[in-house]
Amino acid sequence: MSTVWGWHDAPVPHPFIIHHSSFVILHSSFSAQPNIALILADDLGYGDLGCYGHPTFKTPRIDQMAAEGARLTQFNTPAPFCAPTRASLMTGRYPFRCGMTQNPAPDGGPAADALAMPKSEITLAQVLKADGYATGMVGKWHLGHKPGSLPTERGFDEYYGIPYSNDMRPVQVLEGSAVVEYPVVQATLTTRYAKRATDFIQRNAKKPFFLYFAEAMPHKPLAAPDKHYTKSGAGLYGDALLDLDDSVGAVLDALKQNGLDDNTLVLFTSDNGAWFGGSCGGLRGMKGTNYEGGYRVPMIARWPGKIPAGHVSHELGVMMDLFSTVLHVTGAKLPDDRALDGRNILPLLTSAAKSPHEFIFGHQNSKLATIRDARWKLHLLPASQMKLKPGPDGKWLDPRTPDGVTILAPFEQYNINAHPGLTTGAEPAKMQLFDLQNDPGEQVDVAAQHPDEVKRLQAAYDFMNKDVPVVEEVKRAPYKKP
Repeated sequence: MSTVWGWHDAPVPHPFIIHHSSFVILHSSFSAQPNIALILADDLGYGDLGCYGHPTFKTPRIDQMAAEGARLTQFNTPAPFCAPTRASLMTGRYPFRCGMTQNPAPDGGPAADALAMPKSEITLAQVLKADGYATGMVGKWHLGHKPGSLPTERGFDEYYGIPYSNDMRPVQVLEGSAVVEYPVVQATLTTRYAKRATDFIQRNAKKPFFLYFAEAMPHKPLAAPDKHYTKSGAGLYGDALLDLDDSVGAVLDALKQNGLDDNTLVLFTSDNGAWFGGSCGGLRGMKGTNYEGGYRVPMIARWPGKIPAGHVSHELGVMMDLFSTVLHVTGAKLPDDRALDGRNILPLLTSAAKSPHEFIFGHQNSKLATIRDARWKLHLLPASQMKLKPGPDGKWLDPRTPDGVTILAPFEQYNINAHPGLTTGAEPAKMQLFDLQNDPGEQVDVAAQHPDEVKRLQAAYDFMNKDVPVVEEVKRAPYKKP
């Protein structure tokens, strides 16, 4: 019988984080080590899915997954862009704690090119591999692309994918650490990723496995195969979502075909809010901003027999919780020399339990910029906003746009006239307070009306912020299109 981590009665030394030494071993109710399939979309907005209310985009397989499992409506990322969130997912720790607060970029100059998650961090793959799991990754890594930092050197038995964003040159697919495709035909990329993911499931059906499927879509440049291109009726973004939806369905089908349905926890979420063309579901801002449109994302979990069908929770969750939840259900052990910020949220997925978090925090690069609870959100720093200068035609010239040579994808990409979130509201400033229950779009600053809430949230922020190191931000070289 496997074991899982359970709560000790002794008080946790920090009110916002879990110290692993505060755990004890309890007997598990799970009869066998469950498989874990973790699917991470790239730049999928809070409002992009049918099950989150989009009236046009079609996502039937993901919607079915939500109908057969649980859906969270207040799930957040710790940062509004790629790498910091992915680092938190892999370590269970806030970006400032796991040393990954900016994006590595092979085309962003030497400093950005060299960025990587510190080797002192222990990934979820390393933890599960040590517990006897087969570990496989497909898709976008974005935690370092130099030797020593790739997935197969951080706990994964195998890896196939683009190690950073699919618009960062050189866009190339790796098998392990070897380049196997350049340039990359992005229209078929999601389909090929799904085939790799299902092959991994097939090959490891007789042993416990951890599959990390980090999708390419709907990150720009958007692309879809002939099966979906121009077929969704909702533009290129809708076409790419159909393809993403198919890939999730392929994983679910592979689990069922191999008799693994009832012993596999499938988790589906996104690394941050939407880019142009997508939907943040009526929230303000988008990817890269500190408004809710940058942080809040879909989160769906399915585990027949363990997670009740059609369950919905409106309680707070954050990306690092998936790490801690996987530890809980697998019984895998993490060295007790580090603090975890994630909590086990299986109770949220199975019952009317309250959130284990009183507060969650949002990053702006290396700094903590926001704190929120179930109702209130305080911006300690002025909210960051997209500052893209339009050209004479009113459009922004994307230097990483498809060129038909180094980036192969449809040319009709979205622009700044297709903003995914609200662009109205109070001008960004320090110490703005928003009532998310009554003003989810963060339009009206109510700090003057609720000074006690400001004081309470600032005290909690100050307590956490004392642990945040002061670091020099990596200076990116001006990007030059080759």
